[in-house]
Amino acid sequence: MTMIRKSVAATLAVLTGGTVAAVLLQPSPASAGRDREPVVIGHRGASALRPEHTLLSYETAIALGADFIEPDLVSTKDHVLVARHENEISATTDVENHPEFAARRATKAIDGVPVTGWFTEDFTLAELRTLRAEERVPDLRPENAAFNGLAQIPTLDEVVELARRHGVGVYPETKHPTYFDSIGLSLEEPMLEVLTRHGWRGPRDPVFIQSFETANLRALRGRTKLRLIQLVNASGAPYDRVAAGDPLTYDQMVTPAGLKDVASYADGVGVATSRIVPVGPDGHLLAPTTLVQDAHRAKLDVHTWTIRDENSQLPLDFRLGDPANPAYARATGNVAGWLSSLLDLGVDGVFADNPGTARAVLAGRDRA
Repeated sequence: MTMIRKSVAATLAVLTGGTVAAVLLQPSPASAGRDREPVVIGHRGASALRPEHTLLSYETAIALGADFIEPDLVSTKDHVLVARHENEISATTDVENHPEFAARRATKAIDGVPVTGWFTEDFTLAELRTLRAEERVPDLRPENAAFNGLAQIPTLDEVVELARRHGVGVYPETKHPTYFDSIGLSLEEPMLEVLTRHGWRGPRDPVFIQSFETANLRALRGRTKLRLIQLVNASGAPYDRVAAGDPLTYDQMVTPAGLKDVASYADGVGVATSRIVPVGPDGHLLAPTTLVQDAHRAKLDVHTWTIRDENSQLPLDFRLGDPANPAYARATGNVAGWLSSLLDLGVDGVFADNPGTARAVLAGRDRA
């Protein structure tokens, strides 16, 4: 065992009494021979440090060593793809401070759930350009609020131009594709147009396209050779299957048979960390599942989300400090230990809110 793994094992033993540590640090047998270094994906850019889905955030992610930057994609009224985590933008922009748009506040059913606010599809790109981005979770990341008002909502074209300029990849996610199809603003065609126009069209290009739905990925498989990633949530089912009355669930998709089916149209899976290491009813980690090994046997890469530095965003086993301290939730926990344990299980990539943390952990493993 290398020195860094000894250090991680010692930390785990202290935190968990040795029970989880012994299991977590066993390398995945099916990962033998997978000698590619895991990729670091800047989750919404460097969202731990800058307001998410802004060029400020993407630039910071690149500076911190991200291999890929992740734009979540939604459409404007004039069918331009922009980077927002959701099409409802009241939490991530200053739209509520624009009286000229007050009448556009609406309630819509998005994936069967009523949502109230302002929606990108009700604005032209020119109108969205008058808004400014804001920090989505200021209570958790108050320092990011210092950047409120400085950045516009970027287009996919701008994100790709930035990535190409700095020699990194893009990892776009189509958000609510069934919903956008239903209103005549399909996401896939303009996304492929932008990627192709910038010269990215094949499996060797630095692009992964991801979705929580399945039908759009199956359709994309027949239209592009770019790599596709099937996202798998911690629970529930793909919305397109729910809308069609199909009983398929995410639980079924991560069985060996389900993964074999995913491999018929996708190149990998993007899974919640709890799919790899479940959390017990007491909040502590249980023994790892066989998902990584099963996916690798199906010749699928495994990327996991989301690695966050703050105690409140980490499993109980990797939190540090006194819970009674008012700053405990925002304080940095043992994120290096958590990430190292996932890497030891054989994951091929990690989505990180702070890509610098993930890059530092990988660099430490390389030196060990």
